[in-house]
Amino acid sequence: MNSNTSRILTNYLIVGVLFPFCLPNFFAQVPNAAFDLVITNGHIIDGSGSPWYSGDIGIRGGTIAAIGNLSADARARTIDAQGKVVAPGFIDMLGQSEMTILVDPRLPSKIYQGITTEITGEGGSAAPLNDAIIRADQSGYEHYHIDPDWRTFRQYFARLEKQGMGINLASYVGATQVRRMVLGDDDKQPSPEQLVQMKTLVREAMKDGAVGVSTSLEYAPAPYAKTDELIALATEASRFGGIYATHMRSESDAVLESIDEALRIGREARIPVEIWHLKVAGKNNWGRMPEVVAKINAARNAGMDVSANTYAYTAWFNDFSAFIPPWAHDGGTAKMVERLKDPGMRARMRKDMLTPSKDWDNEWQEIPGPEAIMIGIVQSPKLVPLQGKRLSDIAKLRNKDPLDALFDFLMEDPNAGVAVFGMSQPDVTLALQQPWVSIDNDSSGASPEGILGQEHPHPRAYGTFPRILSKYVREEKALTLEDTIRKFSALAAQRMCLTDRGVLKSGMWADIVIFDPSTVHDRATFENPNQLSEGMDYVLVNGVPVVDQGKMTGKLPGKVLRGPGYAP
Repeated sequence: MNSNTSRILTNYLIVGVLFPFCLPNFFAQVPNAAFDLVITNGHIIDGSGSPWYSGDIGIRGGTIAAIGNLSADARARTIDAQGKVVAPGFIDMLGQSEMTILVDPRLPSKIYQGITTEITGEGGSAAPLNDAIIRADQSGYEHYHIDPDWRTFRQYFARLEKQGMGINLASYVGATQVRRMVLGDDDKQPSPEQLVQMKTLVREAMKDGAVGVSTSLEYAPAPYAKTDELIALATEASRFGGIYATHMRSESDAVLESIDEALRIGREARIPVEIWHLKVAGKNNWGRMPEVVAKINAARNAGMDVSANTYAYTAWFNDFSAFIPPWAHDGGTAKMVERLKDPGMRARMRKDMLTPSKDWDNEWQEIPGPEAIMIGIVQSPKLVPLQGKRLSDIAKLRNKDPLDALFDFLMEDPNAGVAVFGMSQPDVTLALQQPWVSIDNDSSGASPEGILGQEHPHPRAYGTFPRILSKYVREEKALTLEDTIRKFSALAAQRMCLTDRGVLKSGMWADIVIFDPSTVHDRATFENPNQLSEGMDYVLVNGVPVVDQGKMTGKLPGKVLRGPGYAP
């Protein structure tokens, strides 16, 4: 190549990166380089937050090969996106699908929202795994008919790649998971030698491809961990370019103190901080989101790399057992059930739950009443008829005091999940509007069919992203469409260091959605959640349609996305 040709090619590359719509299709002129697929006539919203522009997108070998006027170029297929938005695939910043992706790898509830990538691993994670954890969690594996035949992330990721999956997936290593590997479910502190073992497990997980270390500090045994323990684990992840993500110790009365803890971990471990499902929970805290936003903005202005995400509903979803105090979980689920059978222990639990405290996130104090708790996913077949009912209804049905009804229910199904109506809409909207807030589903992939269709999840499992497009963009105009797409894609990709995804640009993986912004909407409700969202005409994962003309193709083109510390 002579110097003049080299200079011309270099100029084309520079212009193509900055202004792809201004670039003639230079590379498509190469003989025999037909595109696999060309998307034409769409309004391209590229994920950067910029206004839409017109152009064609040519896809070859799973990646975006060119953007511009491709009308003269050969292709195997054309998709006419006339009048539709063409945008990067959406990134779910907390997806929870590590088990259900083994049940239905197509993940219908995700792809019909336009989700093409999920980040998972909230405190607990698919790996590392040992026989003791498998025994303790056996009911969950049996519920989903899963054989946990892996022990490390490397083995778990290999299983995913062997079976195939409908979306891309990345995972944190959970600090809870690491703690359980070494200390079990007991309320105790690690010895120096045990902390070394825990740090080694984090280091191995990062080399296996984990994207960082995470905490879920509300759910036992995580509350037993002191801040210094978390700093030690986060420091290991930091050495491999990871992120510290957290479901904070409190999202209610002590929310500001919990943010301080997260920021301290970030500072001392020298690691970016991601706050999951940002909220202010409980009726006594409604209206406090401006305080939370101000604290995070102050940290950012001082140079802290901290951001957050949200699912933008006024109800959260968690383990029913989270309502009882942390001490009652000491030793694991079986010990918790034993305590529930003991009248003296019950009386102590009741007293603690009826007493306001900043020592633990007392959810009973956060709700208006038992009518604010809806039974969601259960594992006991005999309790399935109670899915979708409120705790107040169950108490009346069983002629019980609401707390006794709660305790009895946990004895029958200690792994049940519930929706809790405990946030205010203005707080939710304000969190969503922050420029550093991306989007999470905080729900595992679901399906209206099979085992998953028998469950009663939070409607966010099926509806989060389309609901934001319809409610907050189209109806309430609380967000612009361009900035919402940025939150769905580029902002999340930037946070997760996904340098080859999240924007529509030549050379990026072709994770792409095509939809009509005037009609896209969610259908899932709290009463009837197992309803797929509507309006995603096409969803492409690595260039392959998983939704084609509004119908699921069954293709499994997803990839495992490994973190920067991955050692092949």
